[in-house]
Amino acid sequence: MLDRALSALKPRCDEAEPLLQRWVEQPSYTRSRDDVDKMGELLVEGFRSTGMRVLRQPGGEFGAHYAFFSAGWETDPERRVVLIGHHDTVFPPGSFDGYRRDGDMAHGPGVLDMKGGLVTVRTALCALADAGLLEAIPVALICVADEEVGSPDSAPFTAQHARGAQAALVFEAGREHDAIITRRKGTGAVQIRVKGKAAHAGNHHPDGINAIWALSRVIDQVQQLTRYDAGVTVNVGTIRGGSSKNTVPADAECEVDFRFERAVDGDSMAGQIEGIARSACSELRAEGSVVGGVRRPPLERTPASAALCAQYASAAQAAGLGAEEAGLLGGGSDANNVAALGVPAIDGLGPRGRGFHTHDEYIEVSSLALRAEALLRFFCMR
Repeated sequence: MLDRALSALKPRCDEAEPLLQRWVEQPSYTRSRDDVDKMGELLVEGFRSTGMRVLRQPGGEFGAHYAFFSAGWETDPERRVVLIGHHDTVFPPGSFDGYRRDGDMAHGPGVLDMKGGLVTVRTALCALADAGLLEAIPVALICVADEEVGSPDSAPFTAQHARGAQAALVFEAGREHDAIITRRKGTGAVQIRVKGKAAHAGNHHPDGINAIWALSRVIDQVQQLTRYDAGVTVNVGTIRGGSSKNTVPADAECEVDFRFERAVDGDSMAGQIEGIARSACSELRAEGSVVGGVRRPPLERTPASAALCAQYASAAQAAGLGAEEAGLLGGGSDANNVAALGVPAIDGLGPRGRGFHTHDEYIEVSSLALRAEALLRFFCMR
């Protein structure tokens, strides 16, 4: 079985870089729905030769989301493996375009995050199909159009198709030494709004309620919720308010990011921030409100995900990759959402590279074939 699959892999690896170039040259900024949908059409075309069933769900304000299913997904539900990806990028049109090869490095928007990961999946699944093995493997690929903004539209779609799977492999950017990700912090985002009362700062100062002053009290207390020893951080990243220096400001607001290692801390943080906003504002007769909350639960390491990591690591080593386990990451991904369903999940299985979310984004082209082989071996070992 493995020999047949490896024999089929070589010609599919030869297709990998030309396909990657085509996908990278198609812009797919999350907020540009038409561009993202064009990228989705390229995905369908690219995976057509796998013979997998395709499900397309329109994405509302975002592009469409896709799920690709093997025949074995229906016939062998107890052994299902779900592969997770996204086809949107963070780069607005005109900000970073094109594809460029420099030695073993390929540069371009989304080449690492995460069109390279999608090419990895396509290469391995096509080889398994060519070897006559894919139909019997219970696998699905879920690829969404809004991951870079937190998957607000696609989360229910992913949950619907990933729930109950035995394992989830996520093809976000590969890390240094091919380290496998088993832990990510959860993320939260809130907007704190304060309503005061406008007044002339010279003639009617006592009549005013200064919303900026009230918000500054809230910010000070919210920032103090950071507890490094517990893996909890809070960052007030933006602040707005007021209309002129001689007017008591009636409105002010700020945006807050918070991160946490344990799900229970995320819920607690959201509640504490709301309580602070209300109490600190009321002391100055202002009104405080909070919009938002937990966006992604944490990806927590479990015995099941540790076992999955070891299983994939064996396949990765056999393919010539590193197989160490990564430390805790501060950023979230759809691995967080899938793990919250009770599905063991590992992440960072895309090609090696650096600079994702920057104009220096690149991958090591040689790692595409290695990652595809690791995935192919993973399925042949199960």
